[in-house]
Amino acid sequence: MGETQRDTDRRIGRRALLIGGAAAAAGTAALARDELAHLWWRLPGVEKPRVAGAVDFRGARWVAASPANWRRADRPDDYAVDRVVVHVTQGSFASAVKAFQDPGHGAAAHYIVRQDGHITQMIRELDVAFHAGNREYNERSVGIEHEGFVDRPEDFTDAMYAASARLTARICGRYGIPVDRRHVIGHVEVPGTDHTDPGPHWDWKRYLRLVRAARTASA
Repeated sequence: MGETQRDTDRRIGRRALLIGGAAAAAGTAALARDELAHLWWRLPGVEKPRVAGAVDFRGARWVAASPANWRRADRPDDYAVDRVVVHVTQGSFASAVKAFQDPGHGAAAHYIVRQDGHITQMIRELDVAFHAGNREYNERSVGIEHEGFVDRPEDFTDAMYAASARLTARICGRYGIPVDRRHVIGHVEVPGTDHTDPGPHWDWKRYLRLVRAARTASA
């Protein structure tokens, strides 16, 4: 499950450097104008338009995480997305949703996949979820939680594998992420973390085979 931690770094990425510097860029007025057109929503009192309840994966249900558990961003313009991180909730679906809605929890993932294959999205992919326990990995990845416990192989159902594989395939297609073990990783592989999920019973060969098949089908 997402590590309890707060991502307190409020830096906003390379494009935001243009704010405040545009006036000095008189020699590159056309470029500055184009960039500011993209960044108008970063100006004080202005927010980028977002559709309430909209999801990034068709069929997912939107349930908002607490704003304390993620950071507003504009990925992949601010941060290139090049990883998917697989988590296990170490609890029920309901307990994970409750935790991610708790502002005191300090962590949340973009998605939760239930054992019956139902997918809930709690944070938009363009935003940085505090799920990996590593700021760089948070900024560059999409986090997917899976309902269950790492020591119970029966929790990883056929429906869960299939639904999660379709989700990961769509994410990989959207950002050009290779479907391999360097880019689709477990929480245990994130540097600096003390988590063990998804654990020894997660079938990586099966999962990547399903992701590749779903990727080919969607392509």
